[in-house]
Amino acid sequence: MGHGRRVLLTGALLAVLVGGALAATREAGLSASLAGLREVLAGVWPGRAPAPEARLPAPRTAVEDGRTVVRLTAAERARIGLVTKALPALPHPQEATGYGSILDLARVTELANSYAGAVAALQTARARAEVSVSAARRLKSLGTAAIATAQIETAEGTALTDQAAVTAAESQVRTLAATARQEWGSLIGRAIIERGPLVTRLIERDDFLMQVTLPPGEVLADPPKGAFAEVPPQSVRVPLRLVSPATRTDPRIQGQSFYYLVAGDSGLLPGMSVMAFLPTGRAATGVLVPEDAVVHAEGGTWVYRGMGEDGYVRHPVRPDAPMSADGFVQEDLPDGSEIVLAGAQALLSEELRSRIRVVGDDDD
Repeated sequence: MGHGRRVLLTGALLAVLVGGALAATREAGLSASLAGLREVLAGVWPGRAPAPEARLPAPRTAVEDGRTVVRLTAAERARIGLVTKALPALPHPQEATGYGSILDLARVTELANSYAGAVAALQTARARAEVSVSAARRLKSLGTAAIATAQIETAEGTALTDQAAVTAAESQVRTLAATARQEWGSLIGRAIIERGPLVTRLIERDDFLMQVTLPPGEVLADPPKGAFAEVPPQSVRVPLRLVSPATRTDPRIQGQSFYYLVAGDSGLLPGMSVMAFLPTGRAATGVLVPEDAVVHAEGGTWVYRGMGEDGYVRHPVRPDAPMSADGFVQEDLPDGSEIVLAGAQALLSEELRSRIRVVGDDDD
């Protein structure tokens, strides 16, 4: 074989070997690049390119019989502080919910002072009238030449003027008394007129006067002698003592109104608005759900009840559910229902979070 042919064969062989080596190198590099890309994608979008050995957390919610059930393990229940209790269905005294306003008693003080001033003015006018009438009578009875007719006439004129002052003072006293009764009712009005203990305690701020107004359509034939109001922000209940039916309604509510007394050291102040609860004398049978156990979502009020050993489902609380002892009487829950007393907000958050995940999965 000639020298030139050997050179050609050797060059061809070298080209083949070099080409194979380059191809192998490119393939190895591509594989490495793809592996690296997969790692990058897994870091940026962990849910889109999971490693073969990765496991997603088990879902905590499931739709069963058309309801979303939240299922938690014992460890998860302990972590969120979930507390449940089986509650019986019993008769509970029903309460009407009212709206209380602590009244400004400046008008009561003004009327009391005005009436006291009018009575004092009347007593002064009567004393003057008695003196002037007696003087005129003495002059007229003497009838001596030393006493001129003009003096007698002057004395009689003074007596008439003083008697007219008495009439005006009496009218002022009657007007103020009528005003007190019209504005505050017969009981408070009489206390204003007589400066009784009721008004004295109000003026000295030992007690405050609260006007409690029921929602339109709610009527109590006999207002309860005792009721309760919630003091914000802890919602502590304080007792109320009935005074009388109110002489006017709250213009914001337009319902039946009553006057109640609340202790001056209750934490309430004039101008505050609070919730009030009045016994109705009726009873409602059902499961009593404490107000602290309810949650608010999607325009409604809800309570969570147990479903099996580890499941919990939302149950609606009717807007017109009867109230008793600061709780809702659920007439549609069976006796012995397991009610979530603490941790309901965490269950609601988990339920709503599961809906967000479902929507996100559908968009993939």
